[in-house]
Amino acid sequence: MAFDGWDFSCPDWADRLRDGRSLVPHLPLDTAAADQAVAIFDRLRLPDVVGQPAMAEAAGDWFRDIIRAAFGSIDPESGQRRVAEIFALVPKKNSKTTNAAAMGLVAMLANRRPNAEMLVVGPTQDVADLCFGQIQGMIEADPDEYLSKRFHVQEHLKRITCRITRAVLRVKTFDMRVMTGTKPVLVILDELHVMASSAFASRVVGQIRGGLLANPESLLVFITTQSDRPPTGVFETELKYARGVRDGVIREDVRMLPVLYEFPEAVQIDERKPWRDPKLWPMVLPNLGRSISIERLVSEYRGAIDRGIEEEARWASQHLNVQIGLALHTDRWVGADYWVAAGKGPASLDELLETSDVCTVGIDGGGLDDLLGAAVIGRHRETRVWRSWAHAWAHPIALTRRPENEDTLRGFERAGHLTICETPTQDVVEVAALVGRIWSAGLLPEKAGVGLDPNGVAAIVDAIAEEDVPDEVIAGVSQGWRLCAAIWGLERKLHDGTFLHDGSPMMAWCVGNARVEPRGNAVLITKQISGKAKIDPLMAVLDAAMLMAANPEAHAPGGRSYLEASGLMVL
Repeated sequence: MAFDGWDFSCPDWADRLRDGRSLVPHLPLDTAAADQAVAIFDRLRLPDVVGQPAMAEAAGDWFRDIIRAAFGSIDPESGQRRVAEIFALVPKKNSKTTNAAAMGLVAMLANRRPNAEMLVVGPTQDVADLCFGQIQGMIEADPDEYLSKRFHVQEHLKRITCRITRAVLRVKTFDMRVMTGTKPVLVILDELHVMASSAFASRVVGQIRGGLLANPESLLVFITTQSDRPPTGVFETELKYARGVRDGVIREDVRMLPVLYEFPEAVQIDERKPWRDPKLWPMVLPNLGRSISIERLVSEYRGAIDRGIEEEARWASQHLNVQIGLALHTDRWVGADYWVAAGKGPASLDELLETSDVCTVGIDGGGLDDLLGAAVIGRHRETRVWRSWAHAWAHPIALTRRPENEDTLRGFERAGHLTICETPTQDVVEVAALVGRIWSAGLLPEKAGVGLDPNGVAAIVDAIAEEDVPDEVIAGVSQGWRLCAAIWGLERKLHDGTFLHDGSPMMAWCVGNARVEPRGNAVLITKQISGKAKIDPLMAVLDAAMLMAANPEAHAPGGRSYLEASGLMVL
């Protein structure tokens, strides 16, 4: 439901970051309740710092703004919380876990519901133990001993009980049983990006949301750093939603408050990497001058640079929230360094076909637990720049046999870059239909227009024949080191800007999965991780590139356009 006057967007967020202003937009909060929650928060003490200073001194205003929004948004008449979810993206060493612990205690002290249940969930046992230790330490650090009298701490159970309301705060590790037997009024998830690597992550988050529905004042809080891998699964889903709310793109039925400390996209994807300049770092460090300093970060960053590009990327993701576009491991394909910047190609397959004078198609796939990838490279009829579009198909067994990939592949499916097959032959039939469409449009060469691995492709060849595509159009493309010409050629074209692609996150994932192995004077591309990593769509691009490198001509040059051939244009 929508609430009058409750607009969670923050369209000027980049200016606010530059100016050091709050990322929480103006909201019609209950100021008395908000002020009371902040007063409780400020009185809590840091248990693991010399002198045990109060949060009033040690905490940043950025988290007070979150506290205000969380506890000042309950309608006094209906009891419903307007800010039902909070997504806070903040770099490491900005007191995320400590603030999560403090927020749990504030919720316990502000709670009026008898026997209420609250959860703070850590991604690992170590993080959960650290969070519980902070909560326990804050209780013990209270100089008036009020908190020790109010709360019963059971360390062995990681449970804290309020002696007045009998409300219980539990600290748990993220797993399938986290929601067993509970309907909480508060759940705080610490480091969602780590949790997202679990095969069951999206289902657990769904269970959490379902459990929270029972209480109108329920609150779900994500406090996380950026992922140290390309975002996938539930983390990618929640981050995209939070960005959409922040930017005002999503406005209907919004109850999530996004607080995202990240550089504007232009700063993150610029090839010159302007985020390397420490002068920009204060934009994304809300706790600067308290738990972290620029001098310390600069020293750590220099060490990361010395250990190579992979460590630099990982460091930037964790300490500056720079989103990793590709997994730049040390044995990566050189083309990966230029892949993200080349994502300025066709917005759709229709656009690619309509603007190309010739196309080649690459097809690659393995067993049923692999992907079947198809890629189309079109040569632009005016600039002669190569431009590509790719799609993949997966059978359900690929999700069940590799459950760690399920959330990732489901995300690609939602984005329209991958199809989960409903029948055994759906992938083969649809790939053949794709080839048939391009042949009918007159854009394939008479010979060697469709390239595929000659091993185990009988079903695909037969299906393409049924689309009335001549046998001569299909060509076997030798794999392994024999693809070296395409590998090196595409590297150069990515570097000089004469190869562009559709910017698909699926392809970025596949490129990040690829590793290069030297073979004498040649190289070959293989999977970075056997079984788990998938590179089939990338291999399809290389197959199509091998054929396009022969400088082919379409079999019907100057003929009907794609839109005419497909019946989409009426003259």
